[in-house]
Amino acid sequence: MVYDPEVADRVRKVIADAGVTQREFARRIVMDPSKLSRSLGGTRRFTAAELARIADTGGVDAGWLLGAAGVRDEAARPTEPAARRERAVAPEGGRPLQIVRETVRLIAERGFHAVRVQDIAAACDTSTAAIHYHFPGRDDLLEAAVRWCMDEDTARRAARVADAADTADELRQLIELQIPRTPQQRWQWLVWLDLWAEAARSTAMGRLHADYYRQWRTTVADVIRRGIAEGVFRPADPEAAALRLTALIDGLATQVLASAPDAPGAGPDDMHESLIAYVDATLTAH
Repeated sequence: MVYDPEVADRVRKVIADAGVTQREFARRIVMDPSKLSRSLGGTRRFTAAELARIADTGGVDAGWLLGAAGVRDEAARPTEPAARRERAVAPEGGRPLQIVRETVRLIAERGFHAVRVQDIAAACDTSTAAIHYHFPGRDDLLEAAVRWCMDEDTARRAARVADAADTADELRQLIELQIPRTPQQRWQWLVWLDLWAEAARSTAMGRLHADYYRQWRTTVADVIRRGIAEGVFRPADPEAAALRLTALIDGLATQVLASAPDAPGAGPDDMHESLIAYVDATLTAH
């Protein structure tokens, strides 16, 4: 960990200069918004890697962020020539987001444990030292990849349901977003499969898994609750209905991903048809 009583003030300045909300800045540096809040509030210390991502995303020098007398952990930093290279060729959106996007793609293609840091570095056209600078360990990379998928999923849901005609249409839109049709949807589902395996063995991944599914089920339950109040859905326990529906989505998506593209009864369209039929049979008011 790295601590300086003035670091939080400098990070606040970087966020203000970026002209975005604190939550959006957390998304850009692939950091849990609550961790960013606690670090700014003084109840948690920024890690060296988090400060590296903040500096990269904010376009400031890491030395300035740490202060003239700040701590420098050389093991967590790339060599000076590598650092200069990073500043010269950093992609749009910043190196941290590029690393995470490529990690998601590679996990989806090969599985997390088959992806090497060298593979990610090659995909990003950078050095392994630069990868470790932003994300010191494999667990950091997996957490960042999952968090990016979560943020992308949340943003797409918000955009998709904004113009829904009613709550029934809103639920249909939420279901459509879960169908693994596009390459990105398939990538995210494949990352979820790795997350489930890691969550069963890792406390940290388990917490991330639990937090995401709590939010996801709450979203679905809220839609069902509003639909019941509007008379669109029949009376039911919203939380129980959301649990059953989200579990069915997970199970069907797993079958789609595990089946050949032309397997009868196991394609994206079949998954969508089954989910809509389930909603009509169990929720829709007739």
